[in-house]
Amino acid sequence: MASQRDVRNRISSVKNIQKITRAMEMVAAARLRRAEQRIQALRPYAEAIRRMTRKAALAAGPAEVARVPLLQEHQSTATVGLLLITGDRGLAGGFNSQVIRAGVRLRAELAEEGLQTAWFATGRRGVSSIAFRGYELSGSHTGFADRPAYADARAVAADVIEGYLEGRLDRVELLYNAYVSPLTQVLTRETLLPLSRASVAGEAEGEEQEPGKRALVDYEPDAERILQQLLPASIEISIHRALVESAAGFFGAQMTAMRSASDNAGEIITDLTLQMNRARQAEITQEIMEVVAGAEGLS
Repeated sequence: MASQRDVRNRISSVKNIQKITRAMEMVAAARLRRAEQRIQALRPYAEAIRRMTRKAALAAGPAEVARVPLLQEHQSTATVGLLLITGDRGLAGGFNSQVIRAGVRLRAELAEEGLQTAWFATGRRGVSSIAFRGYELSGSHTGFADRPAYADARAVAADVIEGYLEGRLDRVELLYNAYVSPLTQVLTRETLLPLSRASVAGEAEGEEQEPGKRALVDYEPDAERILQQLLPASIEISIHRALVESAAGFFGAQMTAMRSASDNAGEIITDLTLQMNRARQAEITQEIMEVVAGAEGLS
C-alpha cells in the first residue's frame, strides 16, 4: 500500500490538472458563444449570395448557364480532391479524428473505383495527420481554425477552384463537422465541385415558370459574366460556413471533453482521499500495535 505522502502528492497533482481542465472548459464555453454568433451572422450573407446567383442565372438563361465552367462536369473523373476541415489544436475528444478517419475511408472507396485522390486540409491536426500517414498534400492551410475569416475561406477556395478549372481535379468533396449543439457535431460530406446545376439553373428555371415574372435587374456587362463571378463566391461561402461551423463544433467538443475530464478528476480525487485515509488508519493501527507490544514486553 502506498504511503500517505505518495497518495497526498498524487491528489495534489490531480487537483492541479482539474484546475487546468476547468479553466479550459470555461474558455471553450466563452469562445463557443462567439462562434455561435458568427454562424448566425453568416446566414443572411449566404442566403443573399444564393439569391443573387439564382437571379443572375434566371437573367442569363439555360444556354448561358450551361457554358459556365464551374457548372460543367468533366467528361471523365480521374482525380477527386478531398478537403478536410479540422482544428489547429486537440483535447477535443474525437472531433478531429472522425474527420480524418472519414477522409481515409473515402480515399479507400475511391481507390477501389480506380480514382486518384488529391488531399487538401485546413487545421494543424488534419495537415499533420495526413502527412503522418504518408499522403502528399496538394494544399494546406493552418493558423485560423479557432476564428476563421472570409479571406481564409477565399484562399482555400482558390486552391480547389484553380485545380478544377485547370483539369487537375475532376471533383472536390468537402468533409467537416457541422455544428448542431455543444454536445452534437455531425460529420458532413458535401460535393463542392462541380456545382450542382440543379441548385443554380434548376431553381432559376422554376422561378422563370411563374407567370408574368421577369428579371428586374439590368446586368452590366451581362448576366453570364456576373454569374461567373458569383459562383466562386458561392464556393467561398460554402467553405467559410464549414470553417465557422467546424470552429463552433470544436469549442463545443472541447468544452464537453474538459467537463468530462474535470468530473473524472473529481472521482479520482475521491478515490485517492479514501486510499489516503485507509493508509493513515493503517499507520495509526500499526503504531498502536507497536505500543501495546512494547508495553507487554516490559511487563
